[in-house]
Amino acid sequence: MKIGVIGYGRRMRSLLRMINSFNTAARVAAVADPDMKEIAARLAASGEPVPDCPYYADAAVMLDSEDLDAVMIGTRCSLHAPMALEVMKRGLPLYLEKPIATNRADLAALADADSEISSEVVVSFPLRVSPLVSMAKEILDSGKIGTIESVTAWCEPPYASTYFRNWYRDENETGGLWLQKATHDFDYITFLLDAHPTSVAAMTSKRIFTGSRPAGLKCRDCSEWIDCLESPFHIFYSRGETKSIEPNDFLCMFAEDTGNEDSGRAIVEYDSAVQVAYTQHFAVRRSAARRGARICGYKGTIEFDWYTDELKVFMHHVPRVETHKIDSSALSHAGGDNVLIWNFLQVIKGVEASVSPLAAGIESVNLCLAAKESSRSRTFVTVEPM
Repeated sequence: MKIGVIGYGRRMRSLLRMINSFNTAARVAAVADPDMKEIAARLAASGEPVPDCPYYADAAVMLDSEDLDAVMIGTRCSLHAPMALEVMKRGLPLYLEKPIATNRADLAALADADSEISSEVVVSFPLRVSPLVSMAKEILDSGKIGTIESVTAWCEPPYASTYFRNWYRDENETGGLWLQKATHDFDYITFLLDAHPTSVAAMTSKRIFTGSRPAGLKCRDCSEWIDCLESPFHIFYSRGETKSIEPNDFLCMFAEDTGNEDSGRAIVEYDSAVQVAYTQHFAVRRSAARRGARICGYKGTIEFDWYTDELKVFMHHVPRVETHKIDSSALSHAGGDNVLIWNFLQVIKGVEASVSPLAAGIESVNLCLAAKESSRSRTFVTVEPM
Protein backbone atom coordinates (compact mmCIF):
# COMPACT_ATOMS: atom_id res chain seq x y z
CA MET A 1 0.00 0.00 0.00
CA LYS A 2 1.69 3.16 -1.26
CA ILE A 3 0.63 6.19 0.78
CA GLY A 4 1.17 9.78 -0.24
CA VAL A 5 1.48 12.36 2.57
CA ILE A 6 0.51 16.01 2.27
CA GLY A 7 1.95 17.96 5.20
CA TYR A 8 4.71 16.22 7.18
CA GLY A 9 4.24 17.81 10.60
CA ARG A 10 4.45 16.37 14.11
CA ARG A 11 0.89 15.03 14.17
CA MET A 12 1.31 13.30 10.82
CA ARG A 13 4.58 11.71 11.91
CA SER A 14 2.88 10.25 14.98
CA LEU A 15 0.18 8.67 12.79
CA LEU A 16 2.77 7.24 10.42
CA ARG A 17 4.59 5.65 13.37
CA MET A 18 1.27 4.05 14.29
CA ILE A 19 0.89 2.69 10.77
CA ASN A 20 4.36 1.16 11.08
CA SER A 21 3.43 -0.39 14.43
CA PHE A 22 0.73 -2.46 12.71
CA ASN A 23 3.50 -4.08 10.64
CA THR A 24 1.51 -4.09 7.42
CA ALA A 25 2.70 -3.54 3.86
CA ALA A 26 1.80 0.15 4.02
CA ARG A 27 4.63 2.62 3.37
CA VAL A 28 5.14 6.30 2.62
CA ALA A 29 5.73 6.49 -1.12
CA ALA A 30 5.86 10.29 -1.52
CA VAL A 31 5.61 13.47 0.57
CA ALA A 32 4.31 16.88 -0.45
CA ASP A 33 5.45 19.68 1.87
CA PRO A 34 7.10 22.95 0.81
CA ASP A 35 9.34 22.74 3.90
CA MET A 36 10.18 19.04 3.57
CA LYS A 37 13.91 19.49 2.97
CA GLU A 38 14.26 21.55 6.13
CA ILE A 39 12.07 19.08 8.06
CA ALA A 40 14.17 16.16 6.85
CA ALA A 41 17.37 17.93 7.91
CA ARG A 42 15.97 18.56 11.41
CA LEU A 43 14.79 14.96 11.74
CA ALA A 44 18.16 13.61 10.63
CA ALA A 45 19.97 15.88 13.11
CA SER A 46 17.76 14.65 15.95
CA GLY A 47 18.10 11.00 15.00
CA GLU A 48 14.49 10.58 13.87
CA PRO A 49 13.79 8.50 10.76
CA VAL A 50 13.49 10.37 7.48
CA PRO A 51 11.19 8.97 4.76
CA ASP A 52 13.13 7.51 1.86
CA CYS A 53 10.88 8.69 -0.97
CA PRO A 54 10.41 11.56 -3.42
CA TYR A 55 9.60 15.00 -1.97
CA TYR A 56 7.34 17.53 -3.67
CA ALA A 57 6.68 21.18 -2.92
CA ASP A 58 3.29 21.01 -4.67
CA ALA A 59 0.68 18.41 -3.67
CA ALA A 60 -1.05 18.42 -7.07
CA VAL A 61 2.26 17.61 -8.78
CA MET A 62 2.79 14.69 -6.39
CA LEU A 63 -0.71 13.36 -7.04
CA ASP A 64 -0.18 13.56 -10.80
CA SER A 65 3.31 12.06 -10.72
CA GLU A 66 2.99 9.15 -8.27
CA ASP A 67 1.02 5.91 -8.48
CA LEU A 68 -0.55 6.05 -5.00
CA ASP A 69 -3.04 3.79 -3.23
CA ALA A 70 -4.10 6.39 -0.63
CA VAL A 71 -3.29 9.82 0.78
CA MET A 72 -3.04 11.31 4.27
CA ILE A 73 -3.47 15.05 4.85
CA GLY A 74 -1.85 16.74 7.85
CA THR A 75 -1.37 20.31 6.67
CA ARG A 76 -2.32 23.36 8.67
CA CYS A 77 -6.07 23.71 9.04
CA SER A 78 -6.88 26.21 6.30
CA LEU A 79 -5.49 23.82 3.69
CA HIS A 80 -7.39 20.71 4.79
CA ALA A 81 -10.33 21.29 2.47
CA PRO A 82 -8.43 22.44 -0.66
CA MET A 83 -6.02 19.50 -0.37
CA ALA A 84 -8.87 17.05 0.29
CA LEU A 85 -10.63 18.19 -2.88
CA GLU A 86 -7.46 17.55 -4.88
CA VAL A 87 -7.28 14.00 -3.52
CA MET A 88 -11.00 13.24 -3.80
CA LYS A 89 -11.25 14.16 -7.46
CA ARG A 90 -8.65 11.47 -8.11
CA GLY A 91 -10.81 8.92 -6.28
CA LEU A 92 -8.15 7.91 -3.72
CA PRO A 93 -8.86 6.77 -0.14
CA LEU A 94 -8.09 9.67 2.18
CA TYR A 95 -7.19 10.20 5.83
CA LEU A 96 -8.12 13.80 6.64
CA GLU A 97 -7.20 15.74 9.76
CA LYS A 98 -9.79 17.87 11.52
CA PRO A 99 -11.27 20.40 11.15
CA ILE A 100 -12.04 19.35 7.61
CA ALA A 101 -12.77 23.00 6.69
CA THR A 102 -12.48 26.43 8.32
CA ASN A 103 -15.08 28.39 6.33
CA ARG A 104 -18.46 27.98 4.64
CA ALA A 105 -17.17 28.03 1.07
CA ASP A 106 -14.71 25.19 1.64
CA LEU A 107 -17.31 23.20 3.57
CA ALA A 108 -19.84 23.56 0.76
CA ALA A 109 -17.24 22.41 -1.77
CA LEU A 110 -16.54 19.30 0.33
CA ALA A 111 -20.25 18.58 0.66
CA ASP A 112 -20.67 18.80 -3.11
CA ALA A 113 -17.67 16.55 -3.67
CA ASP A 114 -18.96 14.00 -1.14
CA SER A 115 -22.19 13.66 -3.10
CA GLU A 116 -20.47 13.34 -6.47
CA ILE A 117 -17.18 11.50 -5.86
CA SER A 118 -16.67 7.97 -4.54
CA SER A 119 -13.45 8.64 -2.62
CA GLU A 120 -13.64 6.98 0.84
CA VAL A 121 -12.58 9.39 3.60
CA VAL A 122 -11.56 8.70 7.21
CA VAL A 123 -11.82 11.91 9.25
CA SER A 124 -9.55 12.24 12.27
CA PHE A 125 -12.24 11.99 14.95
CA PRO A 126 -10.62 9.62 17.49
CA LEU A 127 -13.02 10.39 20.34
CA ARG A 128 -16.00 8.83 18.53
CA VAL A 129 -14.19 5.47 18.36
CA SER A 130 -12.44 5.61 21.74
CA PRO A 131 -13.21 2.85 24.30
CA LEU A 132 -15.22 5.24 26.50
CA VAL A 133 -17.55 6.36 23.71
CA SER A 134 -17.83 2.80 22.40
CA MET A 135 -18.94 1.65 25.86
CA ALA A 136 -21.37 4.57 26.20
CA LYS A 137 -22.84 3.73 22.78
CA GLU A 138 -23.26 0.08 23.76
CA ILE A 139 -25.11 1.03 26.96
CA LEU A 140 -27.31 3.58 25.20
CA ASP A 141 -28.25 1.16 22.44
CA SER A 142 -29.17 -1.49 25.03
CA GLY A 143 -31.90 0.79 26.40
CA LYS A 144 -30.48 0.49 29.91
CA ILE A 145 -30.94 4.17 30.78
CA GLY A 146 -34.01 4.66 28.58
CA THR A 147 -34.43 7.30 25.92
CA ILE A 148 -31.84 10.10 26.02
CA GLU A 149 -33.43 13.26 27.39
CA SER A 150 -30.51 15.69 27.81
CA VAL A 151 -26.72 15.96 27.52
CA THR A 152 -24.19 18.12 29.35
CA ALA A 153 -20.64 18.02 27.96
CA TRP A 154 -17.39 19.76 28.78
CA CYS A 155 -13.91 20.27 27.36
CA GLU A 156 -11.40 21.76 29.82
CA PRO A 157 -7.94 20.49 28.77
CA PRO A 158 -4.76 21.18 30.77
CA TYR A 159 -2.64 21.84 27.66
CA ALA A 160 -4.68 24.73 26.26
CA SER A 161 -1.77 27.18 26.39
CA THR A 162 -0.73 25.72 23.04
CA TYR A 163 -3.68 27.59 21.48
CA PHE A 164 -2.24 30.94 22.55
CA ARG A 165 1.56 30.65 22.36
CA ASN A 166 2.24 29.36 18.83
CA TRP A 167 0.69 29.34 15.34
CA TYR A 168 -2.64 28.06 16.71
CA ARG A 169 -3.33 31.62 17.91
CA ASP A 170 -3.84 32.68 14.28
CA GLU A 171 -7.61 32.38 13.81
CA ASN A 172 -7.23 33.01 10.08
CA GLU A 173 -5.33 29.73 9.97
CA THR A 174 -7.33 27.62 12.42
CA GLY A 175 -10.83 29.09 12.26
CA GLY A 176 -10.88 29.52 16.05
CA LEU A 177 -11.45 27.19 18.97
CA TRP A 178 -14.93 26.01 18.03
CA LEU A 179 -13.28 24.38 15.02
CA GLN A 180 -10.14 23.32 16.88
CA LYS A 181 -11.72 21.66 19.93
CA ALA A 182 -15.51 21.56 19.78
CA THR A 183 -15.43 19.81 16.40
CA HIS A 184 -14.36 16.63 18.26
CA ASP A 185 -16.98 16.99 20.98
CA PHE A 186 -19.85 17.90 18.67
CA ASP A 187 -18.98 14.85 16.57
CA TYR A 188 -19.04 12.27 19.37
CA ILE A 189 -22.20 13.81 20.85
CA THR A 190 -23.97 13.67 17.47
CA PHE A 191 -22.74 10.10 17.04
CA LEU A 192 -24.10 9.03 20.44
CA LEU A 193 -27.44 10.78 19.91
CA ASP A 194 -27.85 9.38 16.39
CA ALA A 195 -29.61 12.64 15.56
CA HIS A 196 -28.91 15.91 13.74
CA PRO A 197 -28.46 19.43 15.19
CA THR A 198 -31.11 21.95 14.19
CA SER A 199 -30.27 25.14 16.13
CA VAL A 200 -27.57 26.57 18.38
CA ALA A 201 -27.12 29.48 20.76
CA ALA A 202 -23.50 30.18 21.71
CA MET A 203 -21.27 32.77 23.32
CA THR A 204 -17.56 33.22 23.96
CA SER A 205 -15.40 35.38 26.22
CA LYS A 206 -11.78 36.51 26.26
CA ARG A 207 -10.86 37.71 29.74
CA ILE A 208 -7.55 36.03 30.58
CA PHE A 209 -5.18 35.64 27.64
CA THR A 210 -5.34 39.20 26.43
CA GLY A 211 -3.21 42.28 26.97
CA SER A 212 -1.20 45.11 25.48
CA ARG A 213 2.24 43.58 25.22
CA PRO A 214 3.76 43.90 21.73
CA ALA A 215 2.63 41.59 18.96
CA GLY A 216 5.11 38.81 18.31
CA LEU A 217 6.79 39.12 21.72
CA LYS A 218 8.49 35.89 22.78
CA CYS A 219 9.01 34.67 26.33
CA ARG A 220 12.77 34.61 25.87
CA ASP A 221 12.74 38.35 25.09
CA CYS A 222 10.43 39.38 27.95
CA SER A 223 11.66 41.00 31.17
CA GLU A 224 8.67 39.71 33.17
CA TRP A 225 9.58 36.03 32.95
CA ILE A 226 9.65 35.57 36.75
CA ASP A 227 6.28 37.24 37.40
CA CYS A 228 4.41 35.69 34.46
CA LEU A 229 2.76 32.38 35.41
CA GLU A 230 2.91 31.20 31.79
CA SER A 231 6.67 31.66 31.42
CA PRO A 232 9.15 28.77 31.00
CA PHE A 233 10.37 29.63 34.50
CA HIS A 234 6.99 28.86 36.09
CA ILE A 235 6.32 25.87 33.85
CA PHE A 236 9.42 24.44 35.56
CA TYR A 237 9.44 26.12 39.00
CA SER A 238 5.73 26.28 39.94
CA ARG A 239 4.06 23.61 37.83
CA GLY A 240 6.85 21.07 37.59
CA GLU A 241 6.02 20.22 33.98
CA THR A 242 9.64 20.30 32.76
CA LYS A 243 12.91 19.12 34.30
CA SER A 244 14.61 22.48 33.82
CA ILE A 245 13.93 25.95 32.44
CA GLU A 246 13.90 25.02 28.79
CA PRO A 247 14.57 27.65 26.11
CA ASN A 248 11.82 27.84 23.51
CA ASP A 249 10.08 30.09 21.00
CA PHE A 250 6.86 30.55 23.00
CA LEU A 251 4.92 33.65 22.04
CA CYS A 252 3.57 35.90 24.80
CA MET A 253 0.07 34.82 25.88
CA PHE A 254 -0.73 38.35 27.04
CA ALA A 255 0.16 40.21 23.85
CA GLU A 256 -2.17 42.16 21.62
CA ASP A 257 -2.10 39.42 18.95
CA THR A 258 -2.97 36.31 20.98
CA GLY A 259 -6.26 35.56 19.22
CA ASN A 260 -8.73 32.85 20.33
CA GLU A 261 -11.30 33.05 23.11
CA ASP A 262 -10.69 31.83 26.68
CA SER A 263 -13.99 30.00 26.92
CA GLY A 264 -17.16 29.20 25.04
CA ARG A 265 -20.65 27.95 25.79
CA ALA A 266 -23.26 26.47 23.45
CA ILE A 267 -26.79 25.14 23.73
CA VAL A 268 -27.64 22.86 20.84
CA GLU A 269 -31.05 21.45 19.96
CA TYR A 270 -31.31 18.26 17.89
CA ASP A 271 -34.09 17.00 15.64
CA SER A 272 -34.84 14.39 18.32
CA ALA A 273 -35.76 17.32 20.66
CA VAL A 274 -32.75 16.53 22.88
CA GLN A 275 -30.93 19.61 24.14
CA VAL A 276 -27.16 19.66 24.68
CA ALA A 277 -25.32 22.11 26.93
CA TYR A 278 -21.62 22.28 26.02
CA THR A 279 -18.78 24.27 27.56
CA GLN A 280 -15.11 24.65 26.73
CA HIS A 281 -12.60 26.51 28.88
CA PHE A 282 -8.89 27.06 28.28
CA ALA A 283 -7.37 28.27 31.56
CA VAL A 284 -7.62 24.94 33.43
CA ARG A 285 -4.34 23.33 34.46
CA ARG A 286 -3.08 20.07 35.88
CA SER A 287 -5.53 17.73 37.65
CA ALA A 288 -8.45 20.16 37.27
CA ALA A 289 -8.68 19.05 33.63
CA ARG A 290 -11.76 17.20 32.44
CA ARG A 291 -13.35 16.22 29.16
CA GLY A 292 -16.46 14.16 28.80
CA ALA A 293 -20.23 14.18 29.10
CA ARG A 294 -23.25 13.42 31.27
CA ILE A 295 -26.11 11.78 29.37
CA CYS A 296 -29.45 11.63 31.17
CA GLY A 297 -32.29 9.24 30.41
CA TYR A 298 -35.42 8.44 32.38
CA LYS A 299 -34.08 5.14 33.73
CA GLY A 300 -30.51 6.23 34.38
CA THR A 301 -27.58 8.53 33.69
CA ILE A 302 -24.21 7.86 32.06
CA GLU A 303 -21.19 10.01 32.88
CA PHE A 304 -17.68 9.61 31.49
CA ASP A 305 -14.41 11.54 31.53
CA TRP A 306 -11.29 10.87 29.47
CA TYR A 307 -9.03 12.31 32.18
CA THR A 308 -10.21 9.81 34.77
CA ASP A 309 -10.69 7.03 32.20
CA GLU A 310 -13.96 6.16 33.90
CA LEU A 311 -17.56 5.65 32.84
CA LYS A 312 -20.29 5.52 35.48
CA VAL A 313 -23.87 4.37 35.13
CA PHE A 314 -26.25 5.78 37.75
CA MET A 315 -29.51 3.84 37.85
CA HIS A 316 -32.50 6.01 38.80
CA HIS A 317 -34.96 3.44 40.12
CA VAL A 318 -32.70 1.01 41.95
CA PRO A 319 -29.86 1.78 44.41
CA ARG A 320 -27.03 0.93 42.04
CA VAL A 321 -24.06 2.76 40.54
CA GLU A 322 -21.81 0.92 38.09
CA THR A 323 -18.23 2.11 37.54
CA HIS A 324 -16.23 1.02 34.50
CA LYS A 325 -12.51 1.75 34.42
CA ILE A 326 -10.69 2.04 31.09
CA ASP A 327 -6.90 1.90 30.82
CA SER A 328 -5.95 4.03 27.82
CA SER A 329 -2.61 5.20 29.26
CA ALA A 330 -0.64 3.47 26.49
CA LEU A 331 -3.00 4.54 23.72
CA SER A 332 -2.99 7.63 21.50
CA HIS A 333 -5.94 10.03 21.72
CA ALA A 334 -7.70 7.87 24.33
CA GLY A 335 -7.40 4.84 22.06
CA GLY A 336 -9.19 6.36 19.09
CA ASP A 337 -6.14 6.87 16.86
CA ASN A 338 -5.42 3.14 16.85
CA VAL A 339 -8.95 2.39 15.67
CA LEU A 340 -8.92 5.06 12.97
CA ILE A 341 -5.53 4.08 11.55
CA TRP A 342 -6.43 0.39 11.41
CA ASN A 343 -9.75 1.30 9.79
CA PHE A 344 -7.91 3.46 7.22
CA LEU A 345 -5.63 0.55 6.33
CA GLN A 346 -8.69 -1.67 5.80
CA VAL A 347 -10.36 1.09 3.72
CA ILE A 348 -7.30 1.14 1.46
CA LYS A 349 -7.62 -2.63 1.01
CA GLY A 350 -11.31 -2.18 0.20
CA VAL A 351 -12.52 -4.50 2.97
CA GLU A 352 -14.08 -1.90 5.31
CA ALA A 353 -16.01 1.36 5.10
CA SER A 354 -14.88 4.43 7.03
CA VAL A 355 -15.94 4.49 10.71
CA SER A 356 -15.51 8.27 10.67
CA PRO A 357 -16.83 9.36 7.27
CA LEU A 358 -16.66 12.72 5.56
CA ALA A 359 -20.37 13.28 6.26
CA ALA A 360 -19.57 13.30 9.99
CA GLY A 361 -16.83 15.87 9.45
CA ILE A 362 -19.20 18.02 7.40
CA GLU A 363 -21.92 17.92 10.06
CA SER A 364 -19.49 18.77 12.85
CA VAL A 365 -17.94 21.75 11.03
CA ASN A 366 -21.40 22.92 10.00
CA LEU A 367 -22.41 23.05 13.68
CA CYS A 368 -19.11 24.68 14.70
CA LEU A 369 -19.54 27.45 12.12
CA ALA A 370 -23.13 27.98 13.30
CA ALA A 371 -21.89 28.25 16.91
CA LYS A 372 -19.23 30.71 15.78
CA GLU A 373 -21.87 32.79 13.99
CA SER A 374 -24.17 32.66 17.02
CA SER A 375 -21.42 33.78 19.41
CA ARG A 376 -20.76 36.81 17.20
CA SER A 377 -24.40 37.76 16.57
CA ARG A 378 -25.69 36.83 20.06
CA THR A 379 -28.69 35.13 18.45
CA PHE A 380 -30.01 31.62 17.94
CA VAL A 381 -28.76 30.27 14.63
CA THR A 382 -30.51 27.60 12.59
CA VAL A 383 -28.20 24.76 11.59
CA GLU A 384 -29.09 24.25 7.95
CA PRO A 385 -28.42 20.72 6.64
CA MET A 386 -25.61 20.62 4.11
